[in-house]
Amino acid sequence: MSVTPSAGRAGITRRHTLAGLALGAGALATGCGGLAPAPDAALAEYPPVAPGPAVAASTAARQRVQALGRGINFGNMLEAPTEGAWDLRVEDRFIALVGQPGFVQSVRLPVRWSNHASVDARAAIDPAFMARVDDVVRRLLARNVSVVLNMHHYRQFDGDPLDKGEAAVDPAAVDLRFLAMWRQIARHFAGFDGRLLFEIYNEPHGRLDTRWNDLLSRALRVIRESNPERTVVAGPVVWNSASALPRLQIPPDPDLVLTVHHYEPFNFTHQGADWMTPPLPRGVPCCSPAQRRQMTDLLDLAVREAARLRRPVFVGEFGAYDQAAPADRLAYARFMRDAMESRGLPWMHWELAAGFGVYDRTRGAFRADLKEALFGR
Repeated sequence: MSVTPSAGRAGITRRHTLAGLALGAGALATGCGGLAPAPDAALAEYPPVAPGPAVAASTAARQRVQALGRGINFGNMLEAPTEGAWDLRVEDRFIALVGQPGFVQSVRLPVRWSNHASVDARAAIDPAFMARVDDVVRRLLARNVSVVLNMHHYRQFDGDPLDKGEAAVDPAAVDLRFLAMWRQIARHFAGFDGRLLFEIYNEPHGRLDTRWNDLLSRALRVIRESNPERTVVAGPVVWNSASALPRLQIPPDPDLVLTVHHYEPFNFTHQGADWMTPPLPRGVPCCSPAQRRQMTDLLDLAVREAARLRRPVFVGEFGAYDQAAPADRLAYARFMRDAMESRGLPWMHWELAAGFGVYDRTRGAFRADLKEALFGR
């Protein structure tokens, strides 16, 4: 997720319409096998993980997920078409916040690699951009936190319209570029310690609904070439909704872990968002008993599916846009925090310093009430 111009958020309403379907009749679980199409000959260079019996997550992977604790997304920064295009950069002052007592134990770093790579199937990543991401990762790790580094907003990969400032590529190269970029990213960061986690892709949806299981497996094998024991994160289709976890096929890899995103009740968390067409009306309160059930039902589903798959899971995104009434926004944040933590779920709030942010970059100060609701004792 990102707070972006309206052209970049097309389809967001459909995301949450679909996300709720599985809670009733289990519609999204239908057809959980055989989702991937026949292998594309062009992908022969990137074979999937070899099939084998299901395995449970390793102790190390479980420990690394638990170490995420309470985290934050550095959103609207490196996942913009270019850094600064969405009015935020990774500034020194933001990195300095991470070291403050009682704030975060982890940072999720969304990155749009696709717009900083050659448009051919090689997808050669710009060395200057790689160096920029490398510097940010090193500086965050130096603050003694875990870092989840992902691939974010490769619009053609999902089949979405391009954002302003985003380059189009040959459709035949789209999947190959995804895998080629991961080969480069994995090799570059292979020497980093275990506090760095790789998240294969943010919120797969659209054209990936029928391709994700296959491409996830191929990307994981690419990563394992250079990072045999790195903790790798994968989420389901339907924008990482827990409702789609039954559709996720897990390769037999003990260091693969799960993530979900959670923005229900959506008409509350996204009210007044100016990138949606039409915008959702303002004035929606939180948190009624019905709304709380929406929130906890998806969390309970994530816990059940994680247990079935024998994998740890964390909530990689949740949050409420700042057009909600302040008291309701605080009630939402505290309820979600308590609901996640009572279920043993680490979490990462969306996000630091934009419309969902816990930090007011104009004043140069935390939004104290929101910070207390999320990160207080």
